[in-house]
Amino acid sequence: MFFYIRRYLLWGLLAVAFMCGEVCMDLMQPKLMSRIVDEGVMGLGTGGSDMGIIAHLGLWMLGCVVLGCFCGSMNTVFVNLAGQHAGNEIRKDCFARILSLSFSQVDAAGTGTLITRVTNDVTQVENMLSQFIRGLVRTSCLLVGSAFFMYQLHHAFGLLIVIALPLLVLIMGIILRLTNRSFLALQAELDAINRILSEDIAGIRIIKACVHEAYEKRRFGRANEALLATQLHVLVLFALMNPLVNLVMGTLVVLVLWQGGQMAAAGMIRPGLVIAAISYTTTMLMGVMMLVMLFQTISRGLASWKRLRTLLQMEPAIRDGAHDVPPGRGEVCFEHVSFSYHAGQEILHDINLVIHPGEHVAIMGATGTGKTTLLSLIPRFYEVTEGRVLVDGVDVRDYRLSSLRGRIAFGLQRSELFTATMAENIRWGQEDASLDEVRHAAAIAQAEAFIRRQPHGFDAMVAERGTSLSGGQKQRLAIARAVLRRAEIRIFDDSTSALDLRTEARLCEALDREDAGVTRITVAQRIASARHADRIVLLEHGRIAADGTHEELLQTSDLYRSLYDSQLGEEAKDHEG
Repeated sequence: MFFYIRRYLLWGLLAVAFMCGEVCMDLMQPKLMSRIVDEGVMGLGTGGSDMGIIAHLGLWMLGCVVLGCFCGSMNTVFVNLAGQHAGNEIRKDCFARILSLSFSQVDAAGTGTLITRVTNDVTQVENMLSQFIRGLVRTSCLLVGSAFFMYQLHHAFGLLIVIALPLLVLIMGIILRLTNRSFLALQAELDAINRILSEDIAGIRIIKACVHEAYEKRRFGRANEALLATQLHVLVLFALMNPLVNLVMGTLVVLVLWQGGQMAAAGMIRPGLVIAAISYTTTMLMGVMMLVMLFQTISRGLASWKRLRTLLQMEPAIRDGAHDVPPGRGEVCFEHVSFSYHAGQEILHDINLVIHPGEHVAIMGATGTGKTTLLSLIPRFYEVTEGRVLVDGVDVRDYRLSSLRGRIAFGLQRSELFTATMAENIRWGQEDASLDEVRHAAAIAQAEAFIRRQPHGFDAMVAERGTSLSGGQKQRLAIARAVLRRAEIRIFDDSTSALDLRTEARLCEALDREDAGVTRITVAQRIASARHADRIVLLEHGRIAADGTHEELLQTSDLYRSLYDSQLGEEAKDHEG
C-alpha cells in the first residue's frame, strides 16, 4: 500500500503537519483554562481575581481555537487529496490488472467479485487511508499528548493513565483481531450479492420468460441474509467493545476527580490543575471513543486491501511474447494441439490443421465439440495445454499479445456492444477509421440499411449491452466492426446465427468479395453457412473427424452426411444447387 501512498507523500506530510498543529492547539487549551481559573478567577498568586488576565488568556484560547480549526480544515483537505488520489491509482491498477488476465482467470474470479474489488473494496481503502491520517494518527497524538500533560500536572495522574491505557489497547486489539476475519467474510458476501445482481440484470429477459422471479428472489434473499448475519456479527463485536472501553474510561474519570479533589483539598495542587486534568481525561475519553469508531473503518479497509493485494499480485496466466507480428500472409497452423479448461477434462485432443493464406475454412460440429475453444487459441485467449499454434510459421507465444490480436479481426459468438453511437461501436474495429470506411463496413455487414432507418443514423445511440437492437442487428454491427479492422485473419464465431438465410447469403457474398486474400475462419452450425467455404473441418469429441470441401464430405463423411440430412428442410432446399 505504501507504493500508492508515497506518490502523494507531500500531501500526506502536509496533512500530518497541519494535524500536529491542530493537536498542539487542542492540548494548549486545558493549560490556558487552568491558568484562567487559578490566576484570573481565584487570584492565586495575584492577590485577587483579575479580568485583565482572564481577557488576555481568553484571547489566547480563542486564538488556539481559530488556529486549530484552520489546521484541522487544511488537514482534511490534504488527507482527502492524498486518500482519493491513492484510491484512484489503486482503482486504475486493478482495472488494468483485470484487463491483463486471461479468460480462464476472469472466469475463475467471477464478475461479481471483480466488480466488488474495483468499486467497494477500493472505496473502503480510500476511507481507511483518510481515517488513518485524519482520525487514527490525530487521536493517537491526542492520547499521548494528554497522557504526557497529565503526568506533567502531577505524577499521580500519570500513574492512572499508565494503568488504563494498556487495558484499552488489550481490549481493542482482541476485538480488532476478531473483526478482521469477519470483514473478510463480509466482503465475500458482497461478492455473492454483486454476482447475483450482475447475472440477474443481464438475464432479466430469460428470468421473466421462464417465470423465475420467485426463485431468484429466494436466491438473492439467501445471499442477503448471509450478508446480514455477518454484519450483525461485526456489530455484536463492536457492541461488546464499546461498554468495556467506556467502563475503563469512566473509571479513569472518576479516579482523576477523586485523586484531584483530595490533592486540591490538601493544598497539594491548585484547583485549576484539577480542571485541566479533567479536561485532558475528557479529551482522552473522546479520543478513545473515536478510536472505537475508527477501528471499524480501518478493520474493513485492511480486509479490503488484502483482497485488492491478491488481485494486484495476480500474474497473468498468459505471458506476453517478445516480438511484433510482421506483415504476413495469414497462415494458421495447429500442431498436435490439445487443450483442457480443467485437469482431466480434455476439450481438444491432438489437433493438426493447416489453414492456408487467403483460405476460407468453416469449422463445424455438435455443441460442445470445442469449435469456439479452437479459435480462441489463435489470439491466445486461452493457452494450449499441449502442442503449439503458429501464425505465419511462428509460435503465437513468441508474439506480443497486442500485436498478435491487432492482426486478427473478431466476430465473436456473443455480440458485445457498448453504450455509444452506432459509428463508435463499429470503430472499435479501427479507431482512426473515417465515416466513409465505417459506412463501407456496415454495407458489407448488411447493417447500413437498418442503421440509416434510425432517427440519427450512424450517430444513433446504442443502449447498454445493445438492448435496443435485435439479435440480428447486434450481430451485423459486430461483423461490421470485424470487417473494418485491417487484418490478415478474420475469425467469425457463429456470428450469423441470428440472421435469416437471405441476409446471411448476401453477407457471405459481400465478405467473399471484400476478403480476397484474407484468411477467414468461420464457426457455423448450419450447412448453409459453411457449404461455400473452401474447406470444412468437422469436429467430434474434440478431434478432427473430417476435412474437405462440401462435396467431398458428402461423399466421405457419414457424420457430415447426417448433419446435412438433418438440415434438409427449407434451409437445405433453398441452398441446393
